[in-house]
Amino acid sequence: MNITKNIKLNKGDVDKFKKIISKFSKAKILVIGDLILDEFVWGKVSRISPEAPVPVVWVERESYMPGGASNVANNIRALQGNVHIAGVVGDDERSERLLELLSVKGISTEGVIADSTRPTTLKTRIIAGHQQVVRVDREKIEHLSGKVLNDIIDYVKKIIPQVDAVIIEDYGKGVITPFLLKPIVKLARSYKKIVTVDPKEEHLAFYKGATSITPNNHEASTAAGIKIKDEKTLKMAGEKLLKRFKLESILITLGENGMCLFQKNGSITHIPTAAQEVFDVSGAGDTVIATFTLAMASGASMIDAAMISNIAAGIVVGKVGVAVTKQEELIERISK
Repeated sequence: MNITKNIKLNKGDVDKFKKIISKFSKAKILVIGDLILDEFVWGKVSRISPEAPVPVVWVERESYMPGGASNVANNIRALQGNVHIAGVVGDDERSERLLELLSVKGISTEGVIADSTRPTTLKTRIIAGHQQVVRVDREKIEHLSGKVLNDIIDYVKKIIPQVDAVIIEDYGKGVITPFLLKPIVKLARSYKKIVTVDPKEEHLAFYKGATSITPNNHEASTAAGIKIKDEKTLKMAGEKLLKRFKLESILITLGENGMCLFQKNGSITHIPTAAQEVFDVSGAGDTVIATFTLAMASGASMIDAAMISNIAAGIVVGKVGVAVTKQEELIERISK
């Protein structure tokens, strides 16, 4: 089994990728998962606190972004794909802000269920200059009630004939459970839809039968029980997971070492990182699965979809905060 390495784009690849990207606006994706509101507090560090050895941040402004599964949907819209989202929010001010952000971006929120027994998950990042100082999480991660899960399943049954692919975005906040996933994956496969999963390592057994999963190095290591430290252990872990979970492919993201695509047909493709500068890796995994799935839904092969997603991720890690890449940015970077 050979590992293809150091793939470089030629003019034919550039033209092919541009053609794939031009079809993004026709693709329809359903994103299911944990909905999060990301809050950013931007400021400057002027001194160390006299109360404790911590920096004092002078706040200049605040901003909000869709996070978690919402950020995956946001990435798809930024690339001009069409997206429906299913998940749960609280009955609170945070949910109003998140739903407004999604609506403004043209993301269908018909599948978002309000649950008054839990708050909308909020992640607050305090950033001084280009450096994240601290993150504060406010959330409730207990599993959802059967009624709420059934409401999500009913929505999926209604919308799935209309979409090309389903993304399962698991942040471990209580939405993704076997009760929810088993019927959804079965339904998606019966309609011959692409099913991709951004996994939580302790939930990997839930995703059996998906088209592809996109774990990072740590998640893949933990799930396989193999510490990935070199090419040999990477190959062992990828092949083990591919077989165990009956996947068509597994795309392992490797940080500064790029990503590696393992396919059911036996091919293994290592794709070097496309990042030019790295300021913030927050949300990079969301960009990978969004672009990877959108490209496959637009007719790309898995290798081409992985390469395009790698380029997209290289753009967003060069930005501060949870960011997205626009279609024109992606085309510009591919054309260089």
